Amino acid sequence: MEAPNAPSNLASSQNPKPAIPKSSVNHDRDFLNHLEAYLAKRDGVDKLLKISRYATKIILASSIVPEDLALNRQLKSFESSVGVSRKAFRLGKFVQDLNALRNSCFDSREDLILSIIAYGGEGLYMFVEQFVWLVKSGLIDAKHSRTLQKISVWAEFFGYIGSISLKIRDLNRINEDESRLLSMIEISISQGLKYDEEAKKVQKLKEKRLMKRLSIIQDFADGFMAWADIRDGKGRLSGPLVISSAGLLSALISAHKNWLSC
Repeated sequence: MEAPNAPSNLASSQNPKPAIPKSSVNHDRDFLNHLEAYLAKRDGVDKLLKISRYATKIILASSIVPEDLALNRQLKSFESSVGVSRKAFRLGKFVQDLNALRNSCFDSREDLILSIIAYGGEGLYMFVEQFVWLVKSGLIDAKHSRTLQKISVWAEFFGYIGSISLKIRDLNRINEDESRLLSMIEISISQGLKYDEEAKKVQKLKEKRLMKRLSIIQDFADGFMAWADIRDGKGRLSGPLVISSAGLLSALISAHKNWLSC
C-alpha cells in the first residue's frame, strides 16, 4: 500500500541533475542536555521502558537463560513490573488524542472518518488502559481484567488501522509535493535560474517521508501485536519471540522519533 516514489525526470542529456543539499543537523548540541530533555518527556521514559521490557521478553522467549536459574525468575519479575509501570504513564494520555482530533483539519470526508478511527481508537485504548492499570495495581477487582483488556486491545487495533491509512495518504501527498518541486527545479535549470529554496524543500520532504515510513512500520508492528492479543497468542506468527521482536522494533523506532523531536 506504500505510495510510489515521485518520478525523477530531471536528469536529461541537456540538463544536469540538480544537487539537493543534505540536511544540516546540529551535531554541536550537548548530549547530556539532549538526554535531559528526552527524559523529561513522558514518551521518552515510556519508550525506554518499552525497549527494556521487550528486550527482556526476547531473552526469555529465546531460552538463552535456562528456566531453572534464579535469573530467569528475576527477568520475568522485571518484565512484569515494567509492563505495569508503562501503564501508569498512560494516565490522562487520552486527552492528547482528543485534542489531536479536535485540532485536525480535514481535506475530505475520508480524512474525517479515518481520523475518528485513528484518534478515537487510540484515545479509547488509552482511556481503558487506565482502568487496566488499576486492576493490575489491585484497586479494581481482577474479575474485570479480561473485559477491560478486550475493549482496550480492539480499540488499539482499530486505532492502528486508521493511523496507517492516514499516514499512507500523507505519503501520497508528500510524493506529490516532491514531484511538483522537482518539476519547478527542472524549469529553473532550463532557464538558468537559482533553485536553492526548492532544493531545501525537497530535502525536508525526503526527511519527512523517511520518518513517515518509519512511523508506518511502527504502527504495523504494534498492530501486529494487538492482533496477536486479540487471538490470545494463537495462530501463525504469534510466537513469543516473534511478538517480542515486533515490540522491540516498535520501541526502537519510537525512541528514535522522540529523540529527534526533543
